[in-house]
Amino acid sequence: MHYGEIKKCDIANGEGVRVSLFVSGCTHHCPGCFNQDTWDFAYGKEYTEETEQEILDALSPGYINGLTLLGGEPFEPQNQKVIVQLLRKVKERYPEKNIWCYTGYLYDRELLSESRARCEHTDEMLSMIDVLVDGRFVEALKDIRLVFRGSSNQRIIDVKKSLESGEIVPWEAKVKRGM
Repeated sequence: MHYGEIKKCDIANGEGVRVSLFVSGCTHHCPGCFNQDTWDFAYGKEYTEETEQEILDALSPGYINGLTLLGGEPFEPQNQKVIVQLLRKVKERYPEKNIWCYTGYLYDRELLSESRARCEHTDEMLSMIDVLVDGRFVEALKDIRLVFRGSSNQRIIDVKKSLESGEIVPWEAKVKRGM
């Protein structure tokens, strides 16, 4: 797997201060995508054990709320094996930190059902994600006032509650935001 960037103090891609991993490779090719360079599976740097250690170390400060996965597309089957290994270590070392993931795949129609995204790692990966922002970016539905998503078709899903209930449960912010 390759990755385009690691942000160690990200406040745009999930609640609180986060470490964000921008993986490479995406087959969605959404018009208006903010990160077209990461469509190429070979873009950026090769993900290594040193990369994984860099991410784990960056998560250690108490002010870091958690890890965000985005890209590219974390749920491309060729990315899932590496990501699952990272998530196992994050959950083991930092059980109090949450994990967010952005995907163009739809949670209920493509990640839980047969699709090109599903592979032997999908269910385990989902089990370790707390919040999933799903759905392709749709330029005609872009709204810069939206929190943690680019277009109004995208959903912010509480994965744990959704897996427990068998229905999509929207994520609710833990911190109240003033307007």
